[in-house]
Amino acid sequence: MEPGRTEDRPDLVERAAQHAAEDHAGTKRAVIHELWADQPLDTAAPAAAASVSAARPAMAATPAPKPSRGGNLQTIDWGKLRLGGLIVPNAEPTRVTEEFRIIKRPLIALAGDRSSERAPRSNIIMVSSSKPREGKTYVAINLAMSLASERDMNVLLIDADCHHPSIPDRLGIKAERGLLDVLQDRQLDLGDVLIRTDCPNLTVLPSGKRVPETTEILASQRMADLMNEISQRYRDRIVVIDTPPILSTSEASVLARQVGQVVFVVEAHATGASVVQEGVSLISVCPHISVVLNKREVGTDDGTFGGYNYYG
Repeated sequence: MEPGRTEDRPDLVERAAQHAAEDHAGTKRAVIHELWADQPLDTAAPAAAASVSAARPAMAATPAPKPSRGGNLQTIDWGKLRLGGLIVPNAEPTRVTEEFRIIKRPLIALAGDRSSERAPRSNIIMVSSSKPREGKTYVAINLAMSLASERDMNVLLIDADCHHPSIPDRLGIKAERGLLDVLQDRQLDLGDVLIRTDCPNLTVLPSGKRVPETTEILASQRMADLMNEISQRYRDRIVVIDTPPILSTSEASVLARQVGQVVFVVEAHATGASVVQEGVSLISVCPHISVVLNKREVGTDDGTFGGYNYYG
């Protein structure tokens, strides 16, 4: 793709399948936004990994986190994070860093306004995709890392992909209990399973032990109460939830009812419009859906990070 040309961009998979077939035949429609970063986001991201590895030591200038009640404190494997092409705090800015600075701004703006009846939990952001390997976990971790770099914000990253949980492994931390354990055991406090990290402002909630009735547990009143507590307890907190692919299990569509925003990851040149339409239709109960086009093939010799636009 030649620098400056826009006509060759994938048309955000036909404008998110024409806003998911315009109202899904009469159902309540969500507001669908486009988040453009004009550089490809990739799950492998070898170029990003090489760029970050040349940066100054990741945590050299990062103060130690303040002691906090509950949970356990663990150290992120920053070398592993760099090799995965993920954002590393206090490293030299990369294209990925700048992309997520662009992507997060409208999400933060909406998260800061919880007065809207259409987004009472707008500080809870679910990240998903229609099918596996589109890059949703990569986007979820990078979004959480970018949000955690804000000066006045605390971020809770939840691994709710209970079938294939990968966030602890990617961060190089150990997880035994998590979300599903808290939902099943009322004697277990949320603070007992939270993992505080040495990335200031970032806390991780693992998925917990998988059980056959995961969907029913996530659809329970206990889950709704937990989401209300997480959303309302801290005014400066943003929650990022990595969920299973929407068309793989029923859990993502259940979780869409519990959040105020969805970041819907679409793999460029691979995911068809009909797949996007089906995926969006299953999460349209969420009032705000932002679409991120991942793995786009674009020119990289123009030296720019591109822009962002949205529609609704």
